[in-house]
Amino acid sequence: MSLKAARIAIVGAGAMGSVYAGLFAEAGHEVTLVSRPGAHMHAIRTVGLRVDGASGDRTVTVRALDAPPSEEFDLVILAVKATQVDAAVGSLAPMVGKRTSVLAMQNGLGAADIVAGHLDNHKLAVGIAAAFGASVVSPGHAHHTGMGAIKIGAHRGMPAGQTRHIADIWCSAGFKAEAVSDIITLQWEKLICNTSFSAPCAITGLTVGEALVDPALGPICLQAGAETWEIAKACGIPLSVTDVETYVRAFAERVAAAKPSLLQDVEAGRSSEIDFINGAVPREAAKHGLSAPVNQTLTALVKAIEAKRGV
Repeated sequence: MSLKAARIAIVGAGAMGSVYAGLFAEAGHEVTLVSRPGAHMHAIRTVGLRVDGASGDRTVTVRALDAPPSEEFDLVILAVKATQVDAAVGSLAPMVGKRTSVLAMQNGLGAADIVAGHLDNHKLAVGIAAAFGASVVSPGHAHHTGMGAIKIGAHRGMPAGQTRHIADIWCSAGFKAEAVSDIITLQWEKLICNTSFSAPCAITGLTVGEALVDPALGPICLQAGAETWEIAKACGIPLSVTDVETYVRAFAERVAAAKPSLLQDVEAGRSSEIDFINGAVPREAAKHGLSAPVNQTLTALVKAIEAKRGV
């Protein structure tokens, strides 16, 4: 795709942020990676950023900064975890000008609302990434096992033309990106799958496929997804999913070997995104006078594990 090179700032140099940075840089965009100091950022500055996997293998030069520069960018991608959004959102201001768009790329529900409190309505878009399976292999080296879809939609008042332009930038770097008008629906449909396995896997240490076929845990996974589906419908979300069990099972078969990010966080002793995934369901249910006992219980169990580990 022929497109003018964009000035792109990516806030967060985790696995996904690194994959984004590598592909954008290879496509000729001017990329600045902003993240806390550490071995990964040091390696990127000194030897470059290597990204390999489903998209190929390349090592690119990327500007890597420990603090946001006071410069205007065309696109700022917020690629930190949902738990880090509140702390990171203050760093956006020096990089946001009149023509800047901000794209929030967090799991679950609720992170974009935090970002929206700091931006004009027309500047914020929400992105959903599917089936990338990214990880940081070693400092300066990120790997991804899939090249899934990127869906981009307005959070509130962003014009449709602007979301299409953001999608075009992603497409120019080889991503399967698409601007959509129903991003909230897509968030909920992804949440159905995430709630089915995120907390159950985090609690047990099982992969998605192992959790589904486990005779005790499998039914709980399906109950968590079905409850999310029911709450989404109660909230008036126009879901395309009609058979939730078939939908969840099909997802699990596609990513059977995967460890959900929630499990990876628990194993690493990091604060997890439980409040934005399983915890989002009882929170949204309460707004309509409803309850979500399966997801509420799973959320409480993950929080108990975190508390025991001092997270």
